[in-house]
Amino acid sequence: MRVLALETSTEYCSVALWQDGAVVEHCELAGQKHSEMLIAMLDKLLKDAGLGIKDMDGIAFGMGPGSFTGVRIACGATQGLAFGASLPVAGICTLQALAEASGKPRVIAALDARMGEIYHAAYEKQDGVWATASAPCLCKPEHVPTVSGAGWFGAGSGFAMYGAELSGRYAGQLQGADGAAIPQAAAIAVLGAAQFAQGLGKDAAEALPLYLRDKVALKTSEREKR
Repeated sequence: MRVLALETSTEYCSVALWQDGAVVEHCELAGQKHSEMLIAMLDKLLKDAGLGIKDMDGIAFGMGPGSFTGVRIACGATQGLAFGASLPVAGICTLQALAEASGKPRVIAALDARMGEIYHAAYEKQDGVWATASAPCLCKPEHVPTVSGAGWFGAGSGFAMYGAELSGRYAGQLQGADGAAIPQAAAIAVLGAAQFAQGLGKDAAEALPLYLRDKVALKTSEREKR
C-alpha cells in the first residue's frame, strides 16, 4: 500500500510517502508560503520515488487543529488531488500526530492556539493502537483536562509557551516534554495508512478541517473580557 501525506497546520510545510511501512518525508519552514510550496514539494517527492499520484492508495492530511489558513490549504489540496485521482482520504488530528511522532506510549499533546489558549488532547497507546484519554479541545493552559496516572510525556508548542502552567497542572505525572515538537507528515502518513488498512478511507469531499475555535478573531471588547 502507498499513502501520500501532507501537513500544513503550522509554520512548517511537510509531505511524506508511506510505502508498506517505510516512510520518506520532506519538511521545510514555509512561514506564510504553504500554498506556493506544497504542490512543488509533493511533485518532487513523487518524482524522486518514481511514482505518480495515481499510484497511491490514499491521501492523508493534517485536518487540524492549527493555523486556520494552513489547515484549509491542506484540505483544499487533498480534495483536489483525491478528486483528480479518484482516491480516498484520511483526515488526521494534528494532536494525535504529535503523539505518534513522540515515540512515547502516553502523550499529552498541546499546541499554542494564541489568545492565551492551547489546543489540547491526551492519548495512550494500547496494543499498538492510540486510544483517546482526553478528546481534542481548546482551553486555557491553567484549565487543561486532567489525566490519570503517571508516565505522561508532553509534546507540542503549548509546552514551550506555557511550560510552567502545564507542569504545575500535571505535577508528578509528566516524565518529560518536547516543546519544539510539531505535527509532521510522516506521522500523518503512518496514522493514515492504519485507517486505510481498516477500510476507513473517506470520499474526497470529506477532506474537511477540524476547528476547535468558533471564531478565528475576537473583537477588542471580547478580548478584554477573557
